[in-house]
Amino acid sequence: MTQIPRAHARRTAAVIALLCALAATTQVPALAAPAPGPTMLDGVRKRLDELYHQAEVATGKYNAANEKATAQQKMVDVLNGKVQAAGRREAQIKELLGAAARAQYRSGGLPVEVQFALASDPEHALDNAALAQQEQQDTQEQLTALEATRQELRTRTTQATAELKRLQESRQAMDENRDTIEKHIATARALDSRLQKKERQRLAALEKQTAEESQAKWVGTGILDEAGTKGTAADRKAIAYAEKQLGKPYVWGAEGPDSFDCSGLTSQAWLHAGVVIPRTSEEQWARLTRVPVSQMRRGDLIIYFSDASHVALYIGDGKIISAPRPGRWVYVSPAGSMEILGVVRPDA
Repeated sequence: MTQIPRAHARRTAAVIALLCALAATTQVPALAAPAPGPTMLDGVRKRLDELYHQAEVATGKYNAANEKATAQQKMVDVLNGKVQAAGRREAQIKELLGAAARAQYRSGGLPVEVQFALASDPEHALDNAALAQQEQQDTQEQLTALEATRQELRTRTTQATAELKRLQESRQAMDENRDTIEKHIATARALDSRLQKKERQRLAALEKQTAEESQAKWVGTGILDEAGTKGTAADRKAIAYAEKQLGKPYVWGAEGPDSFDCSGLTSQAWLHAGVVIPRTSEEQWARLTRVPVSQMRRGDLIIYFSDASHVALYIGDGKIISAPRPGRWVYVSPAGSMEILGVVRPDA
């Protein structure tokens, strides 16, 4: 019987340990321990891809919850401001009514007809009395309407505050889920570091090979034959901004200037081009104008995976700039290396 070299046995055990540990730290069904060699490393690659995909989904949900809570907080602040403004206006109107009542008291509170009879200029007195009476009535009507508006604003503020509390709780739940995923990623990195240098190199080569094969298959369909190579001035500004971020690390929920997640990069790139777009990849897919993949142009956003959990900026020639996943950096990569859901155009 052929004896397996000890060094090879140790490396094989390390890879098996990695697979087992990854299976224990994720909800994805565990894979059976594969045989040594490329098949085993491919299992490691798929397990890590799935784990990082879960992390990106968690990031998207957290970002969405955070965006909604932030927008709701702004709404509550605006409503509170309106309530306070209505209160100040109400106080002003009440002061006017009080001043009018005091003036009437000082004049003796004579009825309009008596003031008319005693006036040296009856016609002028009648005009003044009618005007004062009309102004008092108008002021009272304003006060009544203002009180109704203020009550409505209070009701809306109470409802908005309740919704804000719900969104903040949702954000907290997403944050806790994110912490769990981060722990899984930390475990994966620790286990990955136990692999021998050659295994890590082979794993990186396998990832590159898989990406290149996917790209070749995608380009081979002729999908890029009609794709546009020229963009608008805004497209060029968005790409220029993204190019300046190359090499910066991926960080949960980050949108610059020192680090980014995938949608943080695309939303900031287009913001610097003068176009405000949704913060998350899911909302970018849902709310921006969709274009056929074959008709995409430089500056468009490519949305990936069926759950729209990843997004990248298309820069032409079948390439993208993206913030890929934890442990990686903003970089240029093949556009067809991942499962494409569709393309959206921010400035359409």
